[in-house]
Amino acid sequence: MFSCMKPYGDQNYSALKRACLRRKVLFEDPSFPATDDSLYYKGTPGPAVRWKRPKDICEDPRLFVDGISSHDLHQGQVGNCWFVAACSSLASRESLWQKVIPDWKEQEWDPEKPDAYAGIFHFHFWRFGEWVDVVIDDRLPTVNNQLIYCHSNSRNEFWCALVEKAYAKLAGCYQALDGGNTADALVDFTGGVSEPIDLTEGDFANDEGKRNQLFERVLKVHSRGGLISASIKAVTAADMEARLACGLVKGHAYAITDVRKVRLGHGLLAFFKSEKLDMIRLRNPWGEREWNGPWSDTSEEWQKVSKSEREKMGVTVQDDGEFWMTFEDLCRYFTDIIKCRLINTSYLSVHKTWEEARLHGAWTRHEDPWQNRSGGCINHKDTFFQNPQYIFDVKKPEDEVLICIQQRPKQSTRRDGKGENLAIGFDIYKVEENRQYRMHSLQHRAASSIYINSRSVFLRTDQPEGRYVIIPTTFEPGHTGQFLLRVFTDVPSNCRELCLDEPPRSCWSSLCGYPQQVTQVHVLGAAGLKDSSTGANSYVIIKCEGDKVRSAVQKGTSTPEYNVKGIFYRKKPGQPITVQVWNHRVLKDEFLGQVRLKADSDDLQALHTLHLQDRSSRQPSDLPGTIAVHVLSSASLTAV
Repeated sequence: MFSCMKPYGDQNYSALKRACLRRKVLFEDPSFPATDDSLYYKGTPGPAVRWKRPKDICEDPRLFVDGISSHDLHQGQVGNCWFVAACSSLASRESLWQKVIPDWKEQEWDPEKPDAYAGIFHFHFWRFGEWVDVVIDDRLPTVNNQLIYCHSNSRNEFWCALVEKAYAKLAGCYQALDGGNTADALVDFTGGVSEPIDLTEGDFANDEGKRNQLFERVLKVHSRGGLISASIKAVTAADMEARLACGLVKGHAYAITDVRKVRLGHGLLAFFKSEKLDMIRLRNPWGEREWNGPWSDTSEEWQKVSKSEREKMGVTVQDDGEFWMTFEDLCRYFTDIIKCRLINTSYLSVHKTWEEARLHGAWTRHEDPWQNRSGGCINHKDTFFQNPQYIFDVKKPEDEVLICIQQRPKQSTRRDGKGENLAIGFDIYKVEENRQYRMHSLQHRAASSIYINSRSVFLRTDQPEGRYVIIPTTFEPGHTGQFLLRVFTDVPSNCRELCLDEPPRSCWSSLCGYPQQVTQVHVLGAAGLKDSSTGANSYVIIKCEGDKVRSAVQKGTSTPEYNVKGIFYRKKPGQPITVQVWNHRVLKDEFLGQVRLKADSDDLQALHTLHLQDRSSRQPSDLPGTIAVHVLSSASLTAV
């Protein structure tokens, strides 16, 4: 996984550490110095901040004290509960935190070998499609000898403060972590894909069926190693961090640290009755202030659960910021959940394996409309098709498709200010089965994401077999930036960028000819086909100048809906296009009839309902059945 680890800022951890040990000095990071520039991108410091090394803050500093736990973390003076919540989730997953904190035993302080300490640490984060290795020194900002940002329960435990410093370096400064997004941190810790869920909009509190489905999905993400958080939207500035009567805090990210079905009752009765309750355990990054409703630490509801079950769940009665609640109450009081799925691409896994396509792209401006790639969303119809376009195939009768687009994170600096995200999103169109060139006119929109100024946008959609085009866009035209497109399917999707607008000209074009006309043929369906007792198992083949497109088989019906499209660049527009209907048989397929389409560019009757005919070239005779075909032709090869 880390064979392609990229050193951030070309800083090689091992080489820098060796050099410090050789010179017997502690590392000082020139690219993230102990100055106000590393603290703020704007404004001036409050109390005098002093940068101190752990050995100057306490005796016997440690990376970990009694291991790592979600209880270790406390939010500091910067508004980054989102980051601390993500760290709490990370701490509950050994396989994940050991990726973020590599070689942790080698990085740990060794009191017996003080000369082996060089004041240098490194951490791994997933950024924009690759894992980066971020090097930092151990100088941390303090006021009155206290850490002012993320800190641990134990005064001599420093893993969370050091991870936070490395993350602040990536962002540009500590202040850039104020008011961020838990979803971004979860992705940066895992390389996964974050899926936000609006609990209010989905009305999960009142719809038991939808709520049960969501709980199963949350349970699956948790059981397969994913990370999850929850929050309550703050609508106004006054709402931010306002405490509700139930003990929960608005505008505040909570880590979900456990998801389980809890068995109610005691002894054999509990086993045979097997009534279970959907439960969630959450943690407040402040390390205090808990939920005080049903199933809170001291509530009488716990009498319904056996002592052994409580011990298994780790129920404690203390104000440590961690608490249980039912999933129904979570859906009632919280407004948002973020699930960070770990997308499994290992063929050796027993769990579902996804095929991932990962492509880097950019929105770029150009005066020439044919070269411009910053056309804005569909609201801007004149420029929409100037955006980058990507094609992929769904090769099963129906497949679940996960699509994520992420814009390159912008650093916050004194000179440039806070790095703001663009409002981004994407549309997905079902196109012709044989499309090879860019789209120039609207086709059936199969799915669409939201448009939002977050770092990434995610969509999960089920789509039937066929070919699709994804058009990622900024909301407004003319905005530029880089993005990463990730497409996950069950079988390889052959996802790739469409770069050409029309067939390329070559030295052979003068000899072999160049297309004079483009024709799109859309076969909608058929009626009255020659029937058997079980109905026809029919399919269509569209043929044009040696190219052909075949539909899927429609089983057991004499009125099939094919909904198949082909696009043809025709060198000999005078030759007709043939659409044939066949009946699929075990030994040999049966010809049911065909139609010939002239498909002139001046043909105004785009939708044709035609009688099937036989293949006789002299006087074709009608066969049972009709076929509905939509035809669009143009002498301009970029019309479709």
